[in-house]
Amino acid sequence: MEEQIDILLATYNGEKYIKEQIDSILNQTYKNIKLIVSDDCSKDGTVEILKEYEQKDKRVELHLLQENVGVVKNIEFLLNNVQAPYYMLADQDDYWMPEKVEKSLEKLKKENADLVFGDLEVVDENLNTIYPSFNDYMLLTRKIKKYIGSYKVNYLYNSVTGCTVLAKKETIDYILPLPTTSKHLIHDHWIALMVALHGKLAYMPEKYIKYRQHGNNQVGTEKISHKLNKIQEVRELFINVKLGVFGTYIENNNRFPENIQKLNKKALNYFLMIQSKKEMNFKGWTTFHKLYKTEKFMYYIENFLIMNMPLVSKGMFSLRRKIIRKQ
Repeated sequence: MEEQIDILLATYNGEKYIKEQIDSILNQTYKNIKLIVSDDCSKDGTVEILKEYEQKDKRVELHLLQENVGVVKNIEFLLNNVQAPYYMLADQDDYWMPEKVEKSLEKLKKENADLVFGDLEVVDENLNTIYPSFNDYMLLTRKIKKYIGSYKVNYLYNSVTGCTVLAKKETIDYILPLPTTSKHLIHDHWIALMVALHGKLAYMPEKYIKYRQHGNNQVGTEKISHKLNKIQEVRELFINVKLGVFGTYIENNNRFPENIQKLNKKALNYFLMIQSKKEMNFKGWTTFHKLYKTEKFMYYIENFLIMNMPLVSKGMFSLRRKIIRKQ
């Protein structure tokens, strides 16, 4: 008999695409699922649509929050309501291929993993392909393949897209509570990092989700740095992202192994230090090297120059801008 899987769907003002997404979930080849939905005080017709599904399909369990708590706390609420041996995360505006649940569980069991995640096909609002592979477009595929057996897969940056995740229920014990203090470290980053520190991740390159981009996504394919016109703006963005990430790590440092606690402190101090160094810096290079030493050479050099020697990297940035505009 199939084991039950709880699918967690956090909703907010999602009336435009929610029916298509729920239908794609309920029509999975794997049938023993419960769709647990939590609505965060939607102001459109989302709740009415959800109530219809709850009435017509006993696999739908609906929760209506009494106050708006935001997406992270909404997902935390859903994680606290998991009863099945496994859970999955779902976004309100995507479309799941029929075999997504079945193939995810197969992969998790085959690899004896605690969490499995995958790639996505990026589509427009009408489900037409924009990018065949989200991970290729975001330059994540190499990093995932290289670090899949290590916490590094989700330490320096986030390589795991939450809506592709299937995980064991026991992982929730060391995931919660979810941090909420930085917009630069969202729930899927934290979830995958905590599981990687305590267990095993597995990756499937197949695309079982059509990842819809429609202009109002909470998280999408936009590369923010490509829109910036000055090297100083890119530098500020890079540093602020790392301050947000490592600041969150330090706030939760007791949840890391001792050796990584020390690296977290060094990293935060390093990024705080270079924040005030506007033109040239060579202090703290050993910390930068520990963080970036296994990256591709050009990625290593580009990040070092932008954050530590912005004047030197100014010409490189101008060339990069010209290439981006031609694409």
